Amino acid sequence: MKVGVIGAGAMGQNHLRIYSEMRDIELVGVCDVDKARATSLAKTYNTRPFFEPEKLLEQELDAVSIVVPTTLHSKVALQAIKSGTHLLVEKPIADTVENADIMIKAAHDARVKLMVGHIERFNPAVLKLKEIIDSGMLGKIVSISSRRVGPYNPRIRDVGIIMDLGVHDIDVISYLYGRKINEVYTIAGSDIHSFEDHASILLRCDTNLSGMVETNWLTPHKIRNLTAIGLKGVAYLDYIKQTVELHDEAWVRTAKVEPREPLKNELEHFIKAVSNGHDVISNGETSRHALAVSMAAIESYHKGKAIGVR
Repeated sequence: MKVGVIGAGAMGQNHLRIYSEMRDIELVGVCDVDKARATSLAKTYNTRPFFEPEKLLEQELDAVSIVVPTTLHSKVALQAIKSGTHLLVEKPIADTVENADIMIKAAHDARVKLMVGHIERFNPAVLKLKEIIDSGMLGKIVSISSRRVGPYNPRIRDVGIIMDLGVHDIDVISYLYGRKINEVYTIAGSDIHSFEDHASILLRCDTNLSGMVETNWLTPHKIRNLTAIGLKGVAYLDYIKQTVELHDEAWVRTAKVEPREPLKNELEHFIKAVSNGHDVISNGETSRHALAVSMAAIESYHKGKAIGVR
């Protein structure tokens, strides 16, 4: 399968590394506006450098990873779709819901797969917790809360904490509930960044199911965890350690989780879907919902009131 990568920043380089290690994959090229970076990485991974997306897309690729800044997602994605190339776009799907809708329709009309890189859906601990919740072991889940905090990364300049980090847990909470989020209320602020750099996001699913996302760029050490409260027990998940611990009235148990790099799981799922024609887990529609909730969360922060999700 002929594959390319557009965007060679930190995340794009991870895509290159994993594709280069996959069997039956021909890494056709890497594209970046930084010619020196593209040339250096092409040499490292024994492929060709490109400096314009359309030039790489002319190579009759089967699939492409688009790992460019969020504001460029729709532009580059539409180029890939026009070329008939199946595409994986890093999260969030686009910078606006309107652009997401254009991408989804274009992919549907062109009959190409559009997957979005919500990487935590491929975290083995999240997959295990989803399995546990769906089995009924915890009973009805009534509340899911997450904490995703850490130091500021200077390379993040085009979006705030909600779109960069909060969107991960917004998507995971919706995924674990198996329901869409219909209302959001946010308290946030901007102290070290041009956009919001800390946020507490309250989510409503249906009438009485809640989600809570705490996220910031102010904490000096990285924390990534989630708690799911059910009528029969509580689950504690650590995204980084890839662990799930279950507590009920009688037992404290640790679920069996096989640790694995989530991005490797994600890219293998994408390539398998392209190869076999299967549906992708993180598609345009589910990713559009995570974006719509994130945009509503930002609107709620600015207006100081709860916002319904459209």
